[in-house]
Amino acid sequence: MQKGFLSQYFEGVAIKRLSTVEVDTSVSNQHEFNGSKPLRNLFGDGRRTYMARFLWLSGENEGISSEGKVTWYDAREFHPTRSEYRLYFNSNDVMDQAKEGDLLIVAKRPDEEIYMIIVPAQSTLENQLIWLFGLGEIGFRFNFQPIEDGHDPEVDYAVRYILEEMGIEVEEPDTDYLDTVLEPYLSTGFPTTSVFSALARNTLRDVSPLDDPDNTLLKWMEHEEKLFKRLERHLVALRLQEGFENQDETDVEGFIQFSLSVHNRRKSRVGYALENHLEEIFKAHGVTYSRTKVTENKSKPDFLFPDISFYHDLSFPTSRLTMLGVKSTCKDRWRQVLAEANRIQTKHLLTLEPGISENQTEEMQASNLQLILPQRLHETYKPSQRDWLMNLGSFIQLVKKRQ
Repeated sequence: MQKGFLSQYFEGVAIKRLSTVEVDTSVSNQHEFNGSKPLRNLFGDGRRTYMARFLWLSGENEGISSEGKVTWYDAREFHPTRSEYRLYFNSNDVMDQAKEGDLLIVAKRPDEEIYMIIVPAQSTLENQLIWLFGLGEIGFRFNFQPIEDGHDPEVDYAVRYILEEMGIEVEEPDTDYLDTVLEPYLSTGFPTTSVFSALARNTLRDVSPLDDPDNTLLKWMEHEEKLFKRLERHLVALRLQEGFENQDETDVEGFIQFSLSVHNRRKSRVGYALENHLEEIFKAHGVTYSRTKVTENKSKPDFLFPDISFYHDLSFPTSRLTMLGVKSTCKDRWRQVLAEANRIQTKHLLTLEPGISENQTEEMQASNLQLILPQRLHETYKPSQRDWLMNLGSFIQLVKKRQ
């Protein structure tokens, strides 16, 4: 296990596509997988029962989790010459969602908890997990992939993003430094998003928005995420210590409202942070723009270049207008951008979501939408997608040329 790398969170994975006999209860109700050599590489020999977390992940805010156990055993334990290992699991809501062709990942964590992860075939989550674990061609038989002695990427923005999609909290090695930076806010609470973004930029060294806008954007976002999670942990802990009591009764409604406020803050803050950091990068490059100004039908594109006055000036050439939508994650919400800025035929959308599926990017191209990602995230996409992707530096050169 190496801290700050994927091996801190996983020891190894076995992966396959699910077959009909494994998911169709009208064909079989076996509740187990044959213990091929790749599974034996993961579990070894001898009977063991493991605590397991079952995850079904699909689409935006779609996911089911279930706690349970899996048992690794030799069905021919007492046979003198043969062994026949199997991995048994109890029926649960996650496995009931599985369909033929879906991706199954059996992942072992350093504390020996087992993750049983299922994602739909040809989905964005499938792409992300295949990239995360460094997997190649996948068929209906298990493949084994070790982590520390094999594919062990550093936990950067993309790795962190996918781990958090699985509900895994990333440990921060530099908590003392983060606490020092956050000290003025430990008693006052969260500052505004613009102030917090400025704090992140001002406390991160060795980045240059002018020389390397792509890497700078990712580093600023990653640093702000660390600061936010650290401050949130501190403030939530203080609130929980106070308890939820109302006239000597447990204030269930108060707890629910507090929980919702924490969740909503997480969701809304990321989008604003991304826009804030992009704005600073555009300023550094001397790019003129308007932010969230009305075009038609009350639409407010995140960024419009050169600015809103040129957009409303019908004598200004349409070919010199550029619109940029900004979404930290696309999911199915990228289509919202298509209805903004009617004068501009080809829309641009910047996102930080790694490994979006080929089906989605093909739809984007057919809809005249150009996807932009920081260069580092391009490697999370399939080779067939990368030539079409644009990085932030190239987009900045495009809008400067048009101005």
